[in-house]
Amino acid sequence: MTEQTKRSGRRRGSGESPQTREAILAAALGAFEEKGYGGTTIRGVATAAGVDPALVMHFFGSKDGLFDAAIRGPGMPLRRLREVIDAGPPAELGERLIRRYLSLWDDPAAAPRLRAVMQAATSAPAAGQILRDFMVAEILRPLAEHLGGDDGETRAVLVASQMIGVALTRYLLHVEPMTALSTEQVTAALGPTVQRYLTGDLTI
Repeated sequence: MTEQTKRSGRRRGSGESPQTREAILAAALGAFEEKGYGGTTIRGVATAAGVDPALVMHFFGSKDGLFDAAIRGPGMPLRRLREVIDAGPPAELGERLIRRYLSLWDDPAAAPRLRAVMQAATSAPAAGQILRDFMVAEILRPLAEHLGGDDGETRAVLVASQMIGVALTRYLLHVEPMTALSTEQVTAALGPTVQRYLTGDLTI
């Protein structure tokens, strides 16, 4: 190891490679999940990733930028909700959305990222704003456009409220008996409610 490498604190040969960037993002997601947004620091993420803090700043600019990149990266599981919008009859969209959403949280590869994002977003206004912007652009607006009508945005937000409630009670707070219910039971119970938000009469 050269003296320059020792001084910089960077991993030998890591430089500015895509692998280094992904390692930083992985370390950030772990920190956001474990420590929340407020407890996560650029220095702590850099230490976990084995790089110099300056390299984290070079890639992402700030902690907000780091969180934004973690959400908007290609591996963000929530994007997969869009795949089911046109994947079947409109009358079954509520069930499809709930089933896909539960499958993401039950996926060992996707769940840690979802937990990290939700923990951070509910612990700091800045992180919440970043997640809100992502959800509007990537999920709610496309769903509202699919539904059409003057109340498309309202219907999409109502669906989102149901899904966020599921995430909190089933996967983050582990409230019983929600946690004990099977995927099929939750889908059967919530699918019709989500479907009413999508296509039924709204008394508002």
